[in-house]
Amino acid sequence: MPKGAVVLAVNSGSSSLKCSLYDAPGRPLRLLARGAVERVGLPRARMWLEVRDEPRWSRPGEFSDASAAVGALLAALQEQRLPAPTAVGHRFVSGGPLFRSHRLIDAAFRAALPRLVPFAPLHLPAQIRVLEAMTEHFPRLPQAACFDTAFHRGLPEEAARLPLPGALARQGIRRYGFHGLSFEYLTGRLGSDRRERVVLAHLGSGASLAALRDGKPRDTTMGLTPLGGLVMGTRPGDLDPGVLLYLLNTAGYDAAHLERTLDRESGLLGISGRTSDMRTLLERQGTDPAAALAVELFCRSVAKGVAAMAVSLAGLDVLAFAGGIGENAPAVRARVGELLSFLGLALDPQANARHAPLISSPASRVRVRVIPTDEDLIIARHTRRLALLTASGERAAWPGR
Repeated sequence: MPKGAVVLAVNSGSSSLKCSLYDAPGRPLRLLARGAVERVGLPRARMWLEVRDEPRWSRPGEFSDASAAVGALLAALQEQRLPAPTAVGHRFVSGGPLFRSHRLIDAAFRAALPRLVPFAPLHLPAQIRVLEAMTEHFPRLPQAACFDTAFHRGLPEEAARLPLPGALARQGIRRYGFHGLSFEYLTGRLGSDRRERVVLAHLGSGASLAALRDGKPRDTTMGLTPLGGLVMGTRPGDLDPGVLLYLLNTAGYDAAHLERTLDRESGLLGISGRTSDMRTLLERQGTDPAAALAVELFCRSVAKGVAAMAVSLAGLDVLAFAGGIGENAPAVRARVGELLSFLGLALDPQANARHAPLISSPASRVRVRVIPTDEDLIIARHTRRLALLTASGERAAWPGR
């Protein structure tokens, strides 16, 4: 990108909107600011912003929808006298069978977006609304779509194929894998470990694992949608399909009720009956049996998933924790380590407690690392690369200027 290029990376969830602004004329990208609106469309919403090395400020607000959240964040960035973006990159959870690689957003992409929603119904509607709102503010800037599923497009057929009739496979019903932007960043941080048999564990409100051999994906836990795999904040992970048939045929659920239960009412929230927040569950587990059960089921789910990934790799050399829980919950890492001790994995308690980059003990046969992830940086890198394909020459300016 030319001198003066600035990339805005946008990472939206079902009720949150995060963004990072990067100075992007050369390498490496330089972070100028990052911010977020949390609880979009819900009570007790807040916006926060960090500019360079200055302290974060935070304030409550009312953000009725994605358009309001986008407008508030752009206004906050403009108030800080930061340069306006020359390109915008968006995280899209799934490209489904239509889009296997990151790409510039054009009319054909916009027309195809409704066909992607069934592959990530919890996330994609909000991400589409954010794209629409950003386009209203910057109608002529190049924008890029960066897909979590793109990282996994090289999965071997035995990992990607679901055990269903071939006619369904030909309709695109397969394992796509998710959290790919995080996994791409983590892979770049592995260094010499990249050549080993590696399991990456992105553990947050959404959680999944990726198995790598020589830096290439070999397996992953999520499937057609982000519902499958590990126990998550409000999602159940893998279920006996008979549960779904029972709910539909016997319990009187319709599709909307089923979707709401699986997307928003299950996982840690469903088990505990109170919260999906791991910090709160860890605080309460000593006095609340339901909280303790939720933590244990989560840890067992992660450990079982790592063991399954080790089968795909014919062994395990490196386990890397990332994501909000993976980076910040030593008790979860310790319990997962205990459950995986049969693989020769052993943690150093002191290193684990201080979130050291390497938390395995010298005697461990598996190196265990903690790597803070950065999805926004990956979005910005791909957006900068893709924006070179356009020669719009659009002069950067904040909305209304």
